[in-house]
Amino acid sequence: MGGVRREPSILHLDLDAFFAAVEQRDKPSLRGRPVVVGGTGGRGVVSTASYEARAFGARSAMPTAEARRLCPPGTAFLGGRFAAYRRTSEVVMALLRELSPLVEPVSIDEAYVDLAAGDHDLSVPGVTALAAELKARIAVATGGVTGSVGIGTSKAVAKIGSELDKPDGLTVVPPGEELAVLHPLPVRALGGVGPATAERLAQIGVKTIGDLHRLSLVDLTSLVGQAHGAGLYRLARADDDRPVVTDREAKSVSAEETFARDLTDPARLAAEIEALATRVGSRLQRSGTSGRTVTLKVRRYDFSTLTRSQTLAHAVDDPRQIAEVAHRLLGAVDRSGGLRLLGVGVSGLSPYAQGDLFAEAAGPAEVVEPVEVVEPAEPVELPADPEPGRAVVAWYPGQDVVHPDLGSGWVWGSGLNRVTVRFEGPRTTPGPVRTLAADDPDLQPADPPDWAP
Repeated sequence: MGGVRREPSILHLDLDAFFAAVEQRDKPSLRGRPVVVGGTGGRGVVSTASYEARAFGARSAMPTAEARRLCPPGTAFLGGRFAAYRRTSEVVMALLRELSPLVEPVSIDEAYVDLAAGDHDLSVPGVTALAAELKARIAVATGGVTGSVGIGTSKAVAKIGSELDKPDGLTVVPPGEELAVLHPLPVRALGGVGPATAERLAQIGVKTIGDLHRLSLVDLTSLVGQAHGAGLYRLARADDDRPVVTDREAKSVSAEETFARDLTDPARLAAEIEALATRVGSRLQRSGTSGRTVTLKVRRYDFSTLTRSQTLAHAVDDPRQIAEVAHRLLGAVDRSGGLRLLGVGVSGLSPYAQGDLFAEAAGPAEVVEPVEVVEPAEPVELPADPEPGRAVVAWYPGQDVVHPDLGSGWVWGSGLNRVTVRFEGPRTTPGPVRTLAADDPDLQPADPPDWAP
């Protein structure tokens, strides 16, 4: 088992249907009802579906149009409120850091914790009690958001444990029982086994982790490649000695902005590119590094996200050169419906070696998904682009709003120069619905509501 631990000292937390859970917390009329968060337009994609929506077949990464066909009338289809999600995530991560100085956030709703770095009873009863208390504290601190916890002797076992009893689950895998837990599970339960690998394994009769365990290292590497095969061979044996790492080595440097309203104006987009490139270039110069690949990330009005990148002949760290490439990449992106998020990054990092941007590139622009270290950014309030002759107010489903007479609420829907709002908040009962003129000057966008008791 190599360096695998003898005690169940690695905890994995995965917040349950996180985006949808935050929406249900802040919108009491949606509690217990199907909620789908993602792109609400015709070409939108589901980001998160509540468990009530999952019962009807809605899933992450599914086209929103398909989710609409599957879910019953009255299902709430909402755009994302990333400021609210970020604030809630920060509360959870702070609680995890009270347990241990070694916390490794994997995403906004997921993290590993090394309990051995804290002062804890690492027996099975001890970590079980610790996890139960943590879950209760998270629910109170976040206003009811739940998380599922897995604890084991390795990262792989802890992560799988957190998936076994969702939602609001708690699974501790005792030392020595890892294989008994893992082997009945489908191979897709292992990190690194995607649909293509699972299909290839199924062709030779490998459907469970136990089936995978029976393959020799030679057979497995010949099937899926040396590095991938060696990794799966170890994971099938619960042989995972990866440490919890608080500060991962940066594989890229990037910055991004999320806009309160979809942005279409070319001049504003150009200004954002310049500002983001300046932030990225400054960070590269401070760290004494540069990179050859410049990446542009956009999230469109329909919630779909894509990246475009270009690899240059020489590494760069100059904001002007980074911006030049980013402008070219943006020019190839369809912006007709507006952009909700814009990001610029540089990857392929190495010690400082500034080159000539206008040298021949190593290859054509391509679609990539680099590992990013994203500089946090608060949403930027930008006015809607006006049509000639009159102002147009754009509202999106789920958006926080406030009215001087009716109070705080959120947008249920809009169209035909009307906006329908439900006036309620996380600490109220389900509130009344009112339809107002879309350009009503008294109705204003608002910050996410305070859920604290």
